[in-house]
Amino acid sequence: MSGLGQPSVAAVKWSTVATLARFLLQLCAQVMLARTLGPEIFGLFAMGMVVLTLASFLTGFGFSWSLLQRATVQAEDIRFALTWQVIVGLITTTWVYFLASWLALYFKEPRVQFVIEWLSLACLLTAAAGPATYLLQRDLNFRAIGLIQVGSYGAGYLLVGIPMAWLGWGAASLVAAWLVQASVVLVASYALKPHPLRPLLWYAGAATAIRTGRSVFITNIVNWLLNNMDRVLIGRLLNAQALGLYNVAYNMATLPNSLLLGALQPAFLAAGAQLQDQLPRLGRVYLNMLATVLVLVLPAFVFLALISDDLVRLLYGPAWREAGWVLQILFVSMPAYVVWGLSTPVLWNTGRQNFEFALQLPLVLIGAAGFYAFAGQGLRSAAGVAATLLVLRAAVMSLAAMRALQLRWTIVLPHAVRGALLSGLCVLGVWSGHNATSGFDSPWLALLVSGLLTLCAVAVPILCRPQQLLGAATIDMVLRFFPRLSPFLNRNDWLSRSDVIGEQQT
Repeated sequence: MSGLGQPSVAAVKWSTVATLARFLLQLCAQVMLARTLGPEIFGLFAMGMVVLTLASFLTGFGFSWSLLQRATVQAEDIRFALTWQVIVGLITTTWVYFLASWLALYFKEPRVQFVIEWLSLACLLTAAAGPATYLLQRDLNFRAIGLIQVGSYGAGYLLVGIPMAWLGWGAASLVAAWLVQASVVLVASYALKPHPLRPLLWYAGAATAIRTGRSVFITNIVNWLLNNMDRVLIGRLLNAQALGLYNVAYNMATLPNSLLLGALQPAFLAAGAQLQDQLPRLGRVYLNMLATVLVLVLPAFVFLALISDDLVRLLYGPAWREAGWVLQILFVSMPAYVVWGLSTPVLWNTGRQNFEFALQLPLVLIGAAGFYAFAGQGLRSAAGVAATLLVLRAAVMSLAAMRALQLRWTIVLPHAVRGALLSGLCVLGVWSGHNATSGFDSPWLALLVSGLLTLCAVAVPILCRPQQLLGAATIDMVLRFFPRLSPFLNRNDWLSRSDVIGEQQT
């Protein structure tokens, strides 16, 4: 057994469906907006988003996060979290608004001042929505969370952003879309999870909430630096055009990650909180997730990296062609991002909240030095530094998680070998597809043929030798969510070995 209970499996399924819907919706919206607005406008918005993400971390301070971590939640816990999130949200909104002109000078781009001033309102909206959002996560109500995510994104971008872009509003269309999305999240979250609104400045459990919030706050700052220093330096050392190309490539590379982590991480965190005193079970869950990433996710991203140029040409058009090479580099490093995202809940659920920022703090210095030295040389160099940094973060955090769960790092080596083998089959499939379509200047034909040949190259060996190519841990995870595949994966042959191996490793 993998240790992932049926309620958690159901939560992951709902989260996966919702995240997949949001993924498709976001991809379509971003493609239409990118073709309409172009790289430079997206670069301006990316500068504003760098500021907004930092401000959002400052606004939250982890007050609402403490609601997710508590064994039981009382009305006073919710009132205290909401009160201080709104207070800090108001302060942050004010500061961001008045610092907009100075931030525009830093980026050497006067047009970004307008973007930052308006986006400052999102700080307050996001802060106020925090308690209801985390209470829904605590209840494992990912059906409601998914509906809110999909509905708010559709309202913001399909109903507001895209029409405004077509009418020539430029960067204002992206700003308006974001604010509408944040407003819908606030209203819908409270409607589905109403909670006390009466202010509360202090109570008996405040000290615990502040301690948790402090750890979340420091961790978020470190993560913001690691996730955004590339944009901060590209925006200053290069220009809005370059940042727009890089940001669209980065967002496209992380879209599949949003699908995976958006589905798995919240449910894993909530379920893991219930397994804090059961390290063997938590270890089996974590190991099965790592195995699935190495065996299935790694080859998928290798395939996406190999078709990056055709993908950019088909979706975004010739104005974005330079983003193809950047996308290729980032796709290869994305499995590391998934590993990092699945490792952090382990540290929080094993009482090691401070480890996440402490272990990654040296990487901030390494990353800053790398971006400062190479970002000015062009987008490809910046993408190379970003990819290297993601791999380092994944290595540090996964090793810490394994240590917390009393697992040996050598456990994952067989899964890594399987992933490398399947990745090689992906390379063979794409290479064959490109050779077959080399006489045609048609990206959609190249994608179609490469995809079909890669599917055959990977699926046929797996169906012939599922145990050897997938391994017990990956098959266990797959069958948790797709039990109808059991006849194809010969469950009876490996189930007993799966339990034995899992217990030996933990």
